[in-house]
Amino acid sequence: MERAQERASTTGVNGAAEPPGGAERTEAGTTTGIALELLVHGVGGATPEKMLNDPRTVRITGDETAAVFRRADDAEAEEGPADPHGAPVREAYVWCNLTSGNGTRALWLLLTPFMVVNLAHWMRPTARNRPGTVRFYGLLVRLAGLSLTVLLVAAACEVALDLTAWQCAGTRACAEAHSWLGFLSPTESGGGWWSAPGRRLALAAVMPAALTGLLWFLSRRTWSAYESQRPMAHAPEPVDENIRTALGRPGFWYGRRLVARLRAAHTAAGLLTVTAALGSAAARHDRAPGGPAALATLAGLLYVALVGGAVAVVWVVCRRGRSERRLDQALDARLVRLLPGGALALLLLTAVYAGWSRPGWRSAGRLPGDTTFGALTLLQGIGVIVLAFVANLLYRAHPDPRAAMRGLGGPAVTTLACALGGVMSGGVSQRVADWLDGTGGSIAGPPVLLTWQASVIPAVLLVALGLVGWLARRTLQLRRAELDAVEQDYDDGSGVRMDAMRTRRIASMRAMAALTDRAPRIIGITSSVTLLLGAAALVGARTTDDTPGEASHGTYAVVQGAAETAQALGSWLIGFGFLLFVTWGRRAYKDPAARRTIGILWDVGTFWPRASHPFAPPCYAERAVPDLTWRMATWTEATGGRLVISGHSQGSVLAAAAAWQLKPAVRARVALLTYGSPLERLYGRWFPAHFGPAALTSLHHDVACWRNLYRLTDPIGGPVHLPGDCGPEVDRAPLKDPLAYGRNKEHPLPSPILGHSDYQADPAFVEEREELLGRLLPREALPGPRPGGGAQGSSGRSSG
Repeated sequence: MERAQERASTTGVNGAAEPPGGAERTEAGTTTGIALELLVHGVGGATPEKMLNDPRTVRITGDETAAVFRRADDAEAEEGPADPHGAPVREAYVWCNLTSGNGTRALWLLLTPFMVVNLAHWMRPTARNRPGTVRFYGLLVRLAGLSLTVLLVAAACEVALDLTAWQCAGTRACAEAHSWLGFLSPTESGGGWWSAPGRRLALAAVMPAALTGLLWFLSRRTWSAYESQRPMAHAPEPVDENIRTALGRPGFWYGRRLVARLRAAHTAAGLLTVTAALGSAAARHDRAPGGPAALATLAGLLYVALVGGAVAVVWVVCRRGRSERRLDQALDARLVRLLPGGALALLLLTAVYAGWSRPGWRSAGRLPGDTTFGALTLLQGIGVIVLAFVANLLYRAHPDPRAAMRGLGGPAVTTLACALGGVMSGGVSQRVADWLDGTGGSIAGPPVLLTWQASVIPAVLLVALGLVGWLARRTLQLRRAELDAVEQDYDDGSGVRMDAMRTRRIASMRAMAALTDRAPRIIGITSSVTLLLGAAALVGARTTDDTPGEASHGTYAVVQGAAETAQALGSWLIGFGFLLFVTWGRRAYKDPAARRTIGILWDVGTFWPRASHPFAPPCYAERAVPDLTWRMATWTEATGGRLVISGHSQGSVLAAAAAWQLKPAVRARVALLTYGSPLERLYGRWFPAHFGPAALTSLHHDVACWRNLYRLTDPIGGPVHLPGDCGPEVDRAPLKDPLAYGRNKEHPLPSPILGHSDYQADPAFVEEREELLGRLLPREALPGPRPGGGAQGSSGRSSG
């Protein structure tokens, strides 16, 4: 199919394009000089064989993780004569292994809340002349990310220290049911050395400390592979920052220093959380009347050191944000070593303190987990409210009607990240408690707050079901409205017979594709309900100090029944979610196909650098964007040829980001072809500070020329919607999908509805590519650079 398109493109749809001034022509009337089309695939990945439509491909440059491929016949295309008709050499940049590589990618599921909160950093509204407010916004998101690290480690402490070592091993019935805990049980071991409460806790602390170490290891390994990829150096362009995006700054895709600092701070925070959980029970015993004075004094000293470490962690997180205007090579090596090293040393000292002999000390009840989880929930709620206030200030200073949720997308996503972290923490604690105790009631169980949080999940699901019903109703309304539009689009006067079922199917695809534009309302309602119900759960836990079912005793029967039902259903749902999570992760570890499916989530969620959480899955664009930038710059410099970078779906976002990183002289020889692109529909609305109208307009003026293709049946791609006359220059009218309504001579078999895929099957793709190549100038025909580094007007741009 693609080879047929290339043969058809030699004459073009409307004849050969006129070459721009200064370019030579052959006898056949086509432009001389080699041309290159650099293809960039979208979410889900693709093979080079499929992208190039040829089973014989060779790797031109790159490694097993990401590489550029060509057809074997084109491997040495630069050494021979250019195609006499101007057909481009085609290359495929394959980057899917950056997000769906080996089996360890399954561990990234554990990092989902961190990934979500990292997105909130980049969702801030467009800001002009408000650097202090922008920095405060980033600071609040970084603190929210820090709270999620503490929450995750606190959940691990709850499972290992409280439920297992403190409650189950200290209760005879529970220890008898789990023989592997016998050496920790005072009754089963006959008062063995490890049966002392402090020593049990010290041994159990290995698990959350090891989890913190695993997060550190994953972050450091990916940091070495992603953040340490140095982009092509270039000086900042002397232009008005109000009309450009930060994605063009030299250090935007080089977050090495910040991630190293945040990794040290979050690792220390995790170890300090284990230290607090380990030492609190022993300190409470020592400070009781009649407790050992020496140990009580030591507990005070350890407490002071713990507070000092916590202050140092918060200071590191707050002290420095991203440095984008230059390539920041500093690493703060001393801080990166000393902060987690000091926290580890304090943990070891606390383990010795907790394991000291204390005759007569027995474990009973719960560890003080309610206070920890309650404080975290309260701080997260306050942080989200303040973040919403700051985001609203930024939005009101520079309103953007296209911005999702009027600039409140960041606070909404932060709420969902905190809720997801709470659900994961509660799910693990609840399942482990049920596994250890079953229905025996021999142990106290997890903190009351976690039970209250699980009990509000059914209410959240009811709201979600209501939103699904609203979407279904809206889809039917849109489908009815599209029925007439479909008939008009395919009624070309040739007497095509309309089929009601075919028309309904096309209209249904268009209606479902339009639901993407309802996402802001869905996220806004869900996050608001989640915040309110989370506050209600916190108030209920603090005021009653009991589970919802127990707290409702003595009230009306309907209230008691609803509370007990919500608690039981919430426990079942959170358990089901936990099992689903584990099953999905296990399958992803073993099955490459399932890993690629999960990789789609990472394709969308890990485009942005790790600005607020170092344990989030790594930013693949910090490898992909420099790859594309280096390839385009070196090829155009070596050959002086014309280059079209052709991006589908998420690949169009990578293509745009790479174009912003090019020097102005190189951008003048590069054209951009996007199709199925979420540049405006998703990124422009949810990340307005970086892909808003001003940023995309600047991209239009920065590259030599740009065309965008989309379909009404595509749920992801859409028009760019540039303001003024720029819009028609970039957006082509919606492509027909399907290509033909019924059977005809060109399409004897029914044409499929393609939606988001196979844009290259449409003849408009080749037509637009040839038009872009015709508008590009070879190097020898380029005029000198204009003052200010602009690349428009004289670069060969046409006005229509």
